[in-house]
Amino acid sequence: QYWVTATPIVLIMFPAALQYVFWEKFRLPIAATVAMLALTVGIWLARTFGFQMWSYFPLSLVWPATMIAGGLVLDAVLLLTGNALLTAIIGGMSFGLLFYPANWPLLAPYRLPIEAMNSLVSVGD
Repeated sequence: QYWVTATPIVLIMFPAALQYVFWEKFRLPIAATVAMLALTVGIWLARTFGFQMWSYFPLSLVWPATMIAGGLVLDAVLLLTGNALLTAIIGGMSFGLLFYPANWPLLAPYRLPIEAMNSLVSVGD
């Protein structure tokens, strides 16, 4: 019920905290990608057990959004700039701007037009 406020906060704070630790201690610019992979696996487990196994709801209607492209961009910006402030500004903006295009392949099949009951609608309708 709190996904509207909790999801964006978790999606930017969790990789930012891991990125700081990985960059300052180990000089590895892979923390945002690792964080996004871990969050994606956790969300898939929650969706599978919570929706499909518990209530038999089809997974094709409740897939989680993919954030891995945003994590890759955050790590790439950190690697290229080496600066946490520029990573926060440029990488954070890129993370938000890449969210819709990264999820478009999942949503595209539902935008196809079909004719149902003499009316032109999309598959998602």
